[in-house]
Amino acid sequence: MAEVVTFGEAMVRFAPPDFQRLEQATHVGMTVGGSELTVAAGVARLGLSASWVSRVPENALGRMAQNKAREFGVDTRHLVWTKSDRMGLYFVEYGASPRASGVLYDRAYSAISRIQPGEVDWEQALAGAKWFHTSGITPALSDSAAAVTEAALKTARAKGCLVSYDLNYRAKLWSQDKARAVQEPFMPNIDVLITTEEDTERVFGIKASDYKEAARQLAERYHLRAVTITLRGTPSVWRNTWSAFAYSEGKFYEDVTYDVEIVDRLGGGDNYSAGFIYGHLNGGVEKAVRYGNAFSALKQTSWSDFNWATREETEALMRGATGTSLRIAR
Repeated sequence: MAEVVTFGEAMVRFAPPDFQRLEQATHVGMTVGGSELTVAAGVARLGLSASWVSRVPENALGRMAQNKAREFGVDTRHLVWTKSDRMGLYFVEYGASPRASGVLYDRAYSAISRIQPGEVDWEQALAGAKWFHTSGITPALSDSAAAVTEAALKTARAKGCLVSYDLNYRAKLWSQDKARAVQEPFMPNIDVLITTEEDTERVFGIKASDYKEAARQLAERYHLRAVTITLRGTPSVWRNTWSAFAYSEGKFYEDVTYDVEIVDRLGGGDNYSAGFIYGHLNGGVEKAVRYGNAFSALKQTSWSDFNWATREETEALMRGATGTSLRIAR
């Protein structure tokens, strides 16, 4: 049994070194990425037990994803294996101002996009769980993936789990109209919605005067326990600001803004989700925002979707170990 269960796709990630463009590269770095696996790895890194549910091909790339999950201590016993489908891929091209970084996906017909209702025993997968997490990427992959996502959310709600959902709108996967039609019925089964002001407008048509008003309107419209929004400033590709806040039961919870020297921003939002889940389960919404914010800021200083920061480093940053206090530890 795991305290936190996540559901979603993992992909193999490729990136050329030294800011090369993909078309000029002759070799690439290779690892595993994916939103919900990253969240599971993050909460396990912080000290909770975690399980990741997905559908993966029974080949070297599927085993690579499973091994990465196991490396972080994530349980994989509820993975669905298939002999006939493929692993999704994505390629990261790192930019430098004024050229932004970019991502190229090759994920059509991936194993999880072909998942079917009934392939996952959600009663068993969620047995003893305190929290269930998934994101808007998963139902965007196919109609059948959306149906399985809905079944997971309903089962988690029936079993008394707290449920978080990262809206994570991806225009390359579906239209705004379809995203709203599919996801709006999910909302009664969700406790915590993780989003951005931009995705709120794209998916739910909420145009607010500012981020806080968007969060308040979301919480009231869908009767959510909490809405949390991450805030990224981008004065340059490799120098960002990072913060977050949450709205819950009529109150806003805010945290400091971190100046981040970016090494790799991919996975920043997912590691915020991981820290938020850990903090919420260990003290409520205010602690959730603080852990999520610090854990994500630290993640963005190392390469790959996954977070190699420790809970001790996270808590030190929360206490104010930043800026001129960050000297070499001897």
